[in-house]
Amino acid sequence: MNQDLKSITKNYKEDKETVYNSWFVNNDERLKAFRTIRRGVFDVIQDIKNGNFGNDFKGSSLEVVLNCITEQKQVFKGASHPFYWKPKLRIPDIYENEENKLVFGQFLEKCINATKEDQILKEIILLDKRKIKGLGPAVASIIYFLHPTIIPPCNTAIVNGFNSLFKDKVKLGSWTEYLRMREIIIEKNNELKSELSNDLGAFSGLLFDVGEKKLLISNDNISEEDRIKIEKKLKKRHKEVISEMEEEDLHTEMQYHIMTIGGSIGYDVIAASNDRSKCHNGNSLSFISLDKFPELKVGKDTYKTITLIDAVWFDKGTDNITCAFEVEKSTSIYSGILRLTDLHYSFKNNPPSLYLIIPDNREKEVLLQLQRPSIKNSEIEIHYILFSELKNNCDAICKFGEDKEILRKISKVAN
Repeated sequence: MNQDLKSITKNYKEDKETVYNSWFVNNDERLKAFRTIRRGVFDVIQDIKNGNFGNDFKGSSLEVVLNCITEQKQVFKGASHPFYWKPKLRIPDIYENEENKLVFGQFLEKCINATKEDQILKEIILLDKRKIKGLGPAVASIIYFLHPTIIPPCNTAIVNGFNSLFKDKVKLGSWTEYLRMREIIIEKNNELKSELSNDLGAFSGLLFDVGEKKLLISNDNISEEDRIKIEKKLKKRHKEVISEMEEEDLHTEMQYHIMTIGGSIGYDVIAASNDRSKCHNGNSLSFISLDKFPELKVGKDTYKTITLIDAVWFDKGTDNITCAFEVEKSTSIYSGILRLTDLHYSFKNNPPSLYLIIPDNREKEVLLQLQRPSIKNSEIEIHYILFSELKNNCDAICKFGEDKEILRKISKVAN
């Protein structure tokens, strides 16, 4: 390695388009994902216990978990692929083999309940001993979201980055090789803890960028062909960052519209705790938002989740939530639904009105998600509003609206 690891880390943090800046820091969607994925893993465990898991990845609760993970596209874009059921190869063999399915469910249950590093490592070793065909270290990307300070994620780019950075030959798909790589990651991360984080996602992101050749270790001995490939990848990364910024701006615009409406028709309004400093056309969300989130009679974890909901309306001068809104763009519709249902069950005696605000081109997707049995068969009613409807009708609603019922004029509900 021609560069000192600290200088590579410095470049990684200073480049605004690396995984560190585009995914790891200042990203409320990343923070929301941890709770959503944890909740999803519980569903997988229960489905396996109750015999409802099914015999395919498609339509399973595991697909929901992996969809939530792949939304973190800066690092996990292809995380679902190792879990697709390939019947001719019979990999991963956890769908039609009932014994293997139970082993996988028990592994997830023991990991989610683990409180110590050695407990998790023991379960990984035991899983490896079962030699379930096709069930390798890709699973680490699930466990990372349960224990981010203990288990680093694993994919092709991370392994390639590790091998490039440390001149190693770790093989993809081997738990033994993964655990060896993990020990070095832990050791190096401890050396860089003050520059990076206890959360191994930061160091794994560095490895990912090196593996994708989006973060150069050194310019020595790079062929012209490789240099052209690297330049293309850097241009692609730049486009991806610009696209994400545009999506974020649109997300903020929708928050601004819904908060403006709430304030105009007499409610106290507040944005998600991580979003209040954001602006739309020079208008800061903090200027139309409550100074702080009212205290609520719920548990600490539930309260934290509620404060991350994109926009909340309260009856004026009270702590009574009357409406809650999740703005979805490229992220999973199901993640937003999950947060809204959590809110409903926290206030079952006086449930707030629940809304998803979605891009026009995702209406079919939201209808599919709202027709899931777990939602359709419950008493929860979630309406959705298209971006175009909210934007085009904002001024009129502010002028003529009297209370929250006006939103029914522009919202829809799954039949």
